[in-house]
Amino acid sequence: MIFIFLFFCVIGIQAQNATYTNYFNQYKGIAIEHMNQYRIPASIILAQGLLESGAGQSKLAKNANNHFGIKCHGDWKGKTVYHDDDKPGECFRKYKNAKESFLDHSLFLTGRPRYARLFVLDIRDYKGWARGLKACGYATDPAYAEKLINIIETYQLYQYDNAQRAKKKSETTPKKAKSETIAHFDKPLQVYKANGLIYVHARRGESFESIAEEMGFKASRLVRYNDVPKDFPLKEGDIVYLQKKNTKAVKPHYEHKVQSGESMYSIAQKYGIKLSSLYNMNNKPPEYRPQRGDVLRLR
Repeated sequence: MIFIFLFFCVIGIQAQNATYTNYFNQYKGIAIEHMNQYRIPASIILAQGLLESGAGQSKLAKNANNHFGIKCHGDWKGKTVYHDDDKPGECFRKYKNAKESFLDHSLFLTGRPRYARLFVLDIRDYKGWARGLKACGYATDPAYAEKLINIIETYQLYQYDNAQRAKKKSETTPKKAKSETIAHFDKPLQVYKANGLIYVHARRGESFESIAEEMGFKASRLVRYNDVPKDFPLKEGDIVYLQKKNTKAVKPHYEHKVQSGESMYSIAQKYGIKLSSLYNMNNKPPEYRPQRGDVLRLR
């Protein structure tokens, strides 16, 4: 009897491992893609997805394609389902497919200020992310962080956090000591999302170097993302994008009527458009300076 019991236990564990492995193999590509775009560790995305959805087998995952247990909240305008969770009959988001659920999870984390402190962590610090998600209130389970860490370490999901990109030779050389001239701030940068892009607002005395140091980027990359020379002076409140801008504005922004004091650069930043694209869309030469009342195409 004991032998039979152990036999079926082994079979059950193997079946579970196969289910988990299939889940990771199915969604690791999306997780890595979102890590590169939104700076959320792929290991965390996969572990949360598996834990919240029971490896895609939960009722919520099957009926609503909801892999992360995200509830409706006040800003959700999509389809919904009702499911017992902390309370009976709570409202949860419903998606067309799992890919849409993974995307909304990334947007959910990047779009809420309470999770902003996580984005200053190293992309490979899955333990910091797991504990931070619990501390920021993502889940009510007291053991939530430990469960995520256990999944990541058991299935070696941390290997995907190194899949950001093929390292260039310059990136494998020892890092230089942090510049002592870079200003340091009492409050961490808050990460926001608009126009489909994540960004921060520059603080007083901010520079691209200080933002890059805090957010784990290269200053040269931030300069490139924001269409400015490397010595461009930032003012308090300036938008600094943390990813490539779009070639056109997102709907419903079709045109912009120029106001006093606006420049092509400020308009491009406002709508998250590449500066070159804004000039090209409007057939304007590099020397063009917008005047109050001018109407510019945005898409």
